[in-house]
Amino acid sequence: MFLKHRILLLLAVVAFLSQSCNEYQKVLKNEDVKAKYEMAEKYYEAEDFKRANRLFEQIAPKYVGKPQGERVQFFLANTYYQVKNYNFAGYQFERFLKSYPKSDKAAEASFLGAKSYYMLSPRYSLDQTDTEKALVKLQNFINTYPDSEFMPEANSMAKELTTKKEKKAFEIAKQFTKLGNSYILDYSISAVAALDNFVSDYPGTSFREEALYLKLVATTNLALNSTLNRKEERLETAEAAYNNLLKYYPNTSFIKDADDLREKVSKEMTSFKDQENLAK
Repeated sequence: MFLKHRILLLLAVVAFLSQSCNEYQKVLKNEDVKAKYEMAEKYYEAEDFKRANRLFEQIAPKYVGKPQGERVQFFLANTYYQVKNYNFAGYQFERFLKSYPKSDKAAEASFLGAKSYYMLSPRYSLDQTDTEKALVKLQNFINTYPDSEFMPEANSMAKELTTKKEKKAFEIAKQFTKLGNSYILDYSISAVAALDNFVSDYPGTSFREEALYLKLVATTNLALNSTLNRKEERLETAEAAYNNLLKYYPNTSFIKDADDLREKVSKEMTSFKDQENLAK
């Protein structure tokens, strides 16, 4: 008996889905805009966003400038978001905000538009164009709608993306420092510049201690392999990098390696001074 009931229920579901599918296909091909609108809302309310999206796509141009246009435009953007087509969602939310800046849905549209680009943001090692775009959109949302219910999530996303940008910038600087160990001066010069920019751009970064240590590594490599006419200046820069690290992190976890580098710099400075004295 139980099996029979399950079979009957399954047949009923299949029949319903078949009828629904036929009805959807019929309306999809229909030229009746009102019928498409009603069907699109029906699917939207049922959270069948894929079908709703196709219908809203068809009718959106027909409702431009009409009372229902605001509703249709928002639903179209949101269905793109719901089916995870984040590129189109971001674009459509931008269009919505330009067309209806005073809409009751403006805050939500601004947030979801920013979140669309957040969803497109790749891992830190890849190009961060979408991360930059998401941060701009999130900051605009945060500044414009400070009392929004979406504020906690927006702040959380902004913090995550900022950390991702920090890690990207830090890894680039770190890579230049490693390459500088090959005694190619250009890599060490690039490393020093990248590390200075990193510390300046992200003063509160959790990577700051390591960045200051890496600057010591890079300036030491640069000084030890420098030409004579730049050696004294670069040795002094390396000494300053050591002092700067200890100034901000007197108990730094890099103290042993930092002391070893300082000793190399001191020996090189002594040797350089001796050569200068002999040359006089």
